[in-house]
Amino acid sequence: MTFTTIISVQELKAMIDDPEVVICDVRFSLDDELWAKRAYLEGHIPGALQADLAEHLSGEIIDGVTGRRPFPDAQEFAAQLGRWGISPDTQVVVYDNEGGLMAASRLWLMLRWLGHDAVAVLDGGFPAWLAAGEPIETDVRIPIAGTFIPNVRPEMLADVTEVDDARVLETTCVFDSRGAEGYHGGGKYYDPVRGHIAGAGLADRAETMTSDGHIRSVDELRTHYSQLIGDQQPSDIIFYCGSGVTAAQNVLAMTHAGLTGSRMYVGSWSEWITDPRRPVEL
Repeated sequence: MTFTTIISVQELKAMIDDPEVVICDVRFSLDDELWAKRAYLEGHIPGALQADLAEHLSGEIIDGVTGRRPFPDAQEFAAQLGRWGISPDTQVVVYDNEGGLMAASRLWLMLRWLGHDAVAVLDGGFPAWLAAGEPIETDVRIPIAGTFIPNVRPEMLADVTEVDDARVLETTCVFDSRGAEGYHGGGKYYDPVRGHIAGAGLADRAETMTSDGHIRSVDELRTHYSQLIGDQQPSDIIFYCGSGVTAAQNVLAMTHAGLTGSRMYVGSWSEWITDPRRPVEL
């Protein structure tokens, strides 16, 4: 069975010894970028590799041009996937510490961007694995490297020009994936300008989750997004966030609900504000 959106702890447990399964630990902290490596070495799901947001999942930052977490070059990232032993036959499982709200959904989207659909986010993340009484290990797995041939899907992403056009069109909706506080310029910010892209709606990615950190049911997600997008087609929807990480949770949740085709603006708020001529609102 292939998993393409969400996988449960019990489903992962049943396949954990399968050599065609690659598990990636994508835990990360925006406040302490070295925490992820420490957390991984202190204990992780058996066999998991560490996929570090800063080291493996982000490309070169160009001041005044890119956001804080641009995608890496497609060929360079494909080479990294090969080093992790990911092939067309590999079932990839990714997890973080927030049930997918942080970097696990970003890696899910990046793999699909390169044409690999057999990737799923662990429902409930690392806390759910621990809560189920499942074992962890401190051993660092050395994968058998191979070659990953990318099939890039540029249609999964939206660039800044598309967002600038889409935000004023009735046929395309741009949504901010941060919480209401950040959307209105409050709370902790990692960028020098507060607010949101002018014309963008609010689609707090946390609303895709239950209070105990699990993904909401398919029916609940379909109701949630129908209230947000109305009669718009999923392909008309673009999500962004602060730096192009957590918006992937909305793309994942829509896909899990069968509403396929939404896109992510990877540059997000941190790229939008590099040009002061781009309009913002509070």
